[in-house]
Amino acid sequence: MEKTLNYIESNKDRFLNELIEILSIPSVSNSEEFSKYTLQAADWVANQMKTIGMENVSLLDTGGYPIVYSDWMHAGADKPTVLIYGHYDVQPAEFNELWHHDPFKPEIRDGFIFGRGTADDKGQFFTHLKAVESLIKSEGGLPCNVKIIIEGEEESGNENLPTFIKENADKLKCDVVIVSDTEWFAKGLPTICYGLRGISSMELTVTGPNRDLHSGSFGGAVDNPIHALSRIISQFWDENGKLAIPGMYDKVPELTQQERDAFKKLPYNEENYMKDLGVEALHGEKGFTTLERTWGRPALDINGIFGGYTGEGGKTIIASKATAKISIRLVGKQNSDEVFEMMKSYIAKITPKSIKWELKYDHGGEPVVVDINDPAIKACETAMSKAFGKEVVYMREGGSIGIVSIFDEVLKAPIVLMGLGLPTDNIHSPNENFCLDNFFGGIKASAHFLHEICEVKK
Repeated sequence: MEKTLNYIESNKDRFLNELIEILSIPSVSNSEEFSKYTLQAADWVANQMKTIGMENVSLLDTGGYPIVYSDWMHAGADKPTVLIYGHYDVQPAEFNELWHHDPFKPEIRDGFIFGRGTADDKGQFFTHLKAVESLIKSEGGLPCNVKIIIEGEEESGNENLPTFIKENADKLKCDVVIVSDTEWFAKGLPTICYGLRGISSMELTVTGPNRDLHSGSFGGAVDNPIHALSRIISQFWDENGKLAIPGMYDKVPELTQQERDAFKKLPYNEENYMKDLGVEALHGEKGFTTLERTWGRPALDINGIFGGYTGEGGKTIIASKATAKISIRLVGKQNSDEVFEMMKSYIAKITPKSIKWELKYDHGGEPVVVDINDPAIKACETAMSKAFGKEVVYMREGGSIGIVSIFDEVLKAPIVLMGLGLPTDNIHSPNENFCLDNFFGGIKASAHFLHEICEVKK
């Protein structure tokens, strides 16, 4: 590895300039206005793969934006195959007073690079491309077989990738999947995320009278859909903050003592957490710490609620209908479709006859937890420790990356979430940024991993 590490050090300026190139392409995938730039980003990534020495580089059609694929399969059948995943598309970013500069003209300040896509996910996936380059150029090849897919629809719903993976399972067959699209617990604390919650998202609409009514003429005689919706929502939890939907916890495993002990090692401060959020108290299921609730327990949230008159001044009506948007975060073996059906059954049971209702399924994704004792995770731990010179900590995340569960389901290979972001990265927000120490350290960590995985997968 000495030659590879020397190569990385001597090419840091070029690596950074190349990162600036891809960051300067406004590849916003959820807007037709930016479609030509999103395709430009795909071409840029494909050219980069060719330049670093990957083979069979191709833009694969998905029905939407293409997947950039490449491989290098010369390590031998006795060596493991690593599949690296990332996405070249980014969130929208309008240059306004909230941004310190044009989001697609990256700037470097105080050891961070600022711009849209820096942490999510161009900066993170680019570490792997530069690791591959460094190994090929310095050692003449890779220690293991590598496949890379970089897609362009992660920020716009990922409608096509799941089908692509299922239809190309043989092409993508591997021994381990690397995803770098998560974050560390804190700056200077190399972290492996080993679990993500899933999600079941839906919309509940309740309807009363066939039109809006005068609240003076009909108030007290007709059930108000807004009132009814409020009563329904209030019955989603019991007095201890636990979800009251029957069957909700049937597939929720208890956190292990090993996990609880690992959480306790993290530098978490509840007072600082509340201060940052501007709240004086926290709320949630009793009997669990904040980290345990957000990482290892299901949670239901009302994401939006609307109905009736919301304009300026008063309008004395009983609205005809009211709607709530609902998301449920899932853990363990919970399934998004099954949870949706549980909600339908429960709402049917608690909704009064004076109200009609409809529950629509929006989208879903399954939770993923990787065994922290899996050899691939241990290889990642060793690689991160070598690259950053510190002990690695473990955490879960409360959010979801839907495609991870698809990889898990279809490829049957362990998922390594080798995240390099920080909680202060402002992903999806103005002034998104990426720590340059994590960028360059991530290149080293990826190179180390491709060696370490050969040791544990013998």
